[in-house]
Amino acid sequence: MNTTLKNFSSLVVLLCISFFSHAQVLKNIGNRAKQKAEQRANQKVDQAIDKGLDKTEEAAKPKEETTKSKENNGSGSTNVSKQGSSISTTNTPSFKTYAKFDFIPGEKIIAIEDFSNVAHGDFPDKWNTNSTGDIQTIEGRTGNWLSIKMPGVFMPEFITSLPENFTLEFELYANKEYSFYSSPFNVIFAALKNPAKDFSNWKQYGPGDRNGVLCWFHPQDAGMNNGHSGYEIWNDAQKEMKNEGSNGQFTGKKNGFVKVSIWRQKSRLRVYMNEEKVWDLPRAFSSDKKYNSLLFMRHNSHKPDDRFLFSNIRLAVGAPDTRNRLITEGKFVTRGILFDVNSEKIKPESYGVLKEIATVLNENPDVKVKIVGHTDADGDDNSNMDLSKRRAEAVKTSLVKDFGINMGRLESDGKGETQPMDKNTTAEGKANNRRVEFIKL
Repeated sequence: MNTTLKNFSSLVVLLCISFFSHAQVLKNIGNRAKQKAEQRANQKVDQAIDKGLDKTEEAAKPKEETTKSKENNGSGSTNVSKQGSSISTTNTPSFKTYAKFDFIPGEKIIAIEDFSNVAHGDFPDKWNTNSTGDIQTIEGRTGNWLSIKMPGVFMPEFITSLPENFTLEFELYANKEYSFYSSPFNVIFAALKNPAKDFSNWKQYGPGDRNGVLCWFHPQDAGMNNGHSGYEIWNDAQKEMKNEGSNGQFTGKKNGFVKVSIWRQKSRLRVYMNEEKVWDLPRAFSSDKKYNSLLFMRHNSHKPDDRFLFSNIRLAVGAPDTRNRLITEGKFVTRGILFDVNSEKIKPESYGVLKEIATVLNENPDVKVKIVGHTDADGDDNSNMDLSKRRAEAVKTSLVKDFGINMGRLESDGKGETQPMDKNTTAEGKANNRRVEFIKL
C-alpha cells in the first residue's frame, strides 16, 4: 500500500511538473508571438514614419536637386567648372517646337569663334576689351566659353565688316538666380570710325559717338518669372528708338541657356531666342552707315557671382535665295542644316531651312532633287563617307515625314570629304565644307 501511494504521489508530481512546464512553454511561445507582433507593428510604424520623412525631405529639397536624376543627361543641371555655381537648363527642345522658326543662316560662313585654342583662365588674344574675362568650361556642355563678370565692352578684332545681309548666331549662359538688378548681355552692331579706339564709347552712361543697333538679353524680368529682352537704335549719338519685353526663352530660374539668332537683311532686323522670334524691325539699320564692328557688352553686376558665358559664335554673309538657286540654277547649297556631332540627328534649329526647301518643292510639284551630304576632312575617310550618306538620308526622311514631300521625288547620296569647297585648315573653312546640297534632277 505504501508503495502504491508512493508511486501515485510520484505520478502526481510528474504530472504537475509536466503541466507547469507545458504552461511555461505556451507562455514563452505567447510572449515570442507577442514580441513578433509588436516588432511587425513597430516596423510598419517606422516605415510609415520613414516615408513621411522622405516626403518631407523631398519637398524641402531645391527643385533642381529632386529632378537631377531624371534630367542629368547633358541637358539637366550643369555647373561652371571654375566657379562651381549651378546653371539650370531645360531639356533640348523637340524638332516640332520650331514649327514657326523661319531663320535661315547666311550662305557663307566668314567667322566662327568657339575659343577652342584658348587656354582656360586666359582672355582670347584675337579679342580686345576695356575690362577682363576668362575662358571656362561648363559641365555637361562641350567646348570653351568666355566668361564675363566685370563691366566692359568685348570686341572680336577679326570681324571687320558687317555687310547688308548677314546672320549671327551664338549660345549664351547666365548663372542661376541672376539678379534682376545686374545688367543684361548686350550685342551691338556698330559703325565705328576707328574700331580699336572707339569701341569703348559704348557704355551705359555718358557721352559717346554712337552709331549702331543694340540688342540685349536678360534672364530675369521684374516679375521674376520670365526673361527680358530689348533693343536700342542709335544714330549720331541719338537714341532714335527702343523697346523691351518679357519672354520665357531665357530665364535664370528655369533655363539659363539660350541660342540667339540674329538676321539682318539690309535695313531689317530679326532677333530669335531659341525658336521664338522676339523682334522684327523693318527699319533698324541705316543705309548711310557702314556697320563694321561686332561688340558684346555688360554694364554692371549687382551680385559678385553674376556673370554671362557665351560661345559658338557663327557669322555668315549673303542672302540665301532658295527658289532661284534650286529652280533656275538647278542647285542649292546650305550650311544651315545642322547635326549632332558625329551623328545624323538633325538639330531643331535646322527647321527654318528645311521648311524653306519644302516650300519650294511644294510650289514646284514636278521637280525632283538629289540630296547630297558633305563633311570636312577631320576623321577617317570611310567614316566621313558613311556619315555624309546617313545625314543626306536623314534630311530626305525629314522632308517626307515632317513636311509631306513625296518620297518618290527625293534621292540621297553622300560624298564625305571628297569635294571640299573651302580649305580644311581653318574653323571657317571646315564649316563651309560641312554642307548639304540639293541638286535638281
